[in-house]
Amino acid sequence: MLWIMRMSGFFSAAMVTIILFPSLQSFPPAEAIRSSHFDAYLRFPGQIASPDRFAFRQAPAFRNAAECGIAIDENATVCEPSLVHIAITLDGDYLRGSIAAVHSVLRHALCPESIFFHFLVSEPKLETLVRSAFPELRFKVYYFDPDRVRGLISTSVRSALEQPLNYARNYLADILEPCVRRVIYLDSDLILVDDVAKLWRTSLDSRAIGAPEYCHANFTKYFTDRFWADPRLAGTFSGRRPCYFNTGVMVLDLHQWRKVGFTRRIEKWMEIQKGGGLSGRIYELGSLPPFLLVFAGHVAPIEHRWNQHGLGGDNVKGSCRDLHPGPVSLLHWSGSGKPWARLDSNNPCPLDALWAPYDLYGPSFPTATSR
Repeated sequence: MLWIMRMSGFFSAAMVTIILFPSLQSFPPAEAIRSSHFDAYLRFPGQIASPDRFAFRQAPAFRNAAECGIAIDENATVCEPSLVHIAITLDGDYLRGSIAAVHSVLRHALCPESIFFHFLVSEPKLETLVRSAFPELRFKVYYFDPDRVRGLISTSVRSALEQPLNYARNYLADILEPCVRRVIYLDSDLILVDDVAKLWRTSLDSRAIGAPEYCHANFTKYFTDRFWADPRLAGTFSGRRPCYFNTGVMVLDLHQWRKVGFTRRIEKWMEIQKGGGLSGRIYELGSLPPFLLVFAGHVAPIEHRWNQHGLGGDNVKGSCRDLHPGPVSLLHWSGSGKPWARLDSNNPCPLDALWAPYDLYGPSFPTATSR
């Protein structure tokens, strides 16, 4: 009886959320992805991991709506100017989340065949798993060498934040083809409930980065007392109005990024942090602070609906949290609590029910083509 009452409360809370946030109810007319035949074969160093560790059901085929006009040729290259580019990392621990994120993007896209995914990996064979879930997906896999950044990473409040692949976003301008001038970066622990093309069309006003900003947050807590006590360090924000932003959802102008050389600027702050030792640390929280040091106060603001973050709770307990007030286009389980882990443990938070429909993990069932 206790179990029934608990699950009843779980789904009731989820239904209340859907009623309160109408944008979660509708699925735009979306129909399919076609095979792109892009070259996604790479040479990987080290051991070959077995794909048997995972099993994903095949997603239905989504086709473009009539409003999308002439379909992009299936043999078009990554440089096709009408493509929407999305970058996501793939790794064993978060692969289930990444697959769900891709599924949500396609399910709500008006023109899914115009979306190209750039997957950054540090272990081989994950491409096979992506293809098993999305046989006709347009994508390419890029190997990110962990040694490229390992020497720059300092300890963080959570071990997951210390993984080299978590820093791959710093190098998108170097890794992706030069013809890719804009990309949306998405974390692996989120789902979209709106058409990603709306986010893609966001104006950056000549800025290199766009993201939802949270200027009410206590910005000082992202850096140590040692940082704020040193005028040479704290002075980096002089003349700026820095605000916190979450790096799990960003629109990046890669042309501007390459021209200015922002990757090297991020690395320089990581070197200062690493060289300071435990007593001279300037921040404690993984890959976020270097982004804040370089970009805070120079971010093109994006509507908050595009990153309803913090649903994974804090970085220690991962407790349940509610949505922020306002409309919702993207739900983000940043924090230590992940929906797939909580669902598997039969201890979900109410909002985890909104992630579950996009989960493709498990045995295969017959698939159908969506409308």
